[in-house]
Amino acid sequence: MGAIWIILGAIGALVLAIIAIYNRLVGLRQTVNQAWSDIEVQLKQRQDLVPQLVNTVKGYAAHEKETLNEVVAARNTAVAANSPNTQAMAEGMLTQALGKLFALAEAYPDLKANENFLQLQDQLADVENKIAAARRFYNNSAQEYNTGREQFPANLIAGTFNFEPREYFEALEGREALESPVEVDFS
Repeated sequence: MGAIWIILGAIGALVLAIIAIYNRLVGLRQTVNQAWSDIEVQLKQRQDLVPQLVNTVKGYAAHEKETLNEVVAARNTAVAANSPNTQAMAEGMLTQALGKLFALAEAYPDLKANENFLQLQDQLADVENKIAAARRFYNNSAQEYNTGREQFPANLIAGTFNFEPREYFEALEGREALESPVEVDFS
């Protein structure tokens, strides 16, 4: 009779351990989901600023249609992206296009002095900082989740209950470009 209680106790402990591991994985997954939502909010704010910037620049540099079209196309691609990898690539293209737009603004002193343009530029810089912070939080959450789902015995439960790994939200250039030294040429 005592052996039955020991077996039932061991089974009960195993069930409780499985429930605890499952709940931890669910919590980690929800943290990653929430972190991704934070990124999406910031990216949406950034994407909403782009048409305002384009319209402001358009009034001063109407003949620079190619650059303006490139910015609009990059924004539309970013809006349509739906995963961390595609979103990161699309946002990288948008960043490059915005860089060209701001370089274009350098050629137009009246535009550079335009209060609306300066305000939009400040708002965009603020959103960029928020995106960087949200990206760090998301990548940290994804790393904790991925680590949690790969550790034993959680990996057995993660596989059974279909806890899929999460992608990181990385820069367009990738880690290799960020880790390589910058070349400086004073010639």
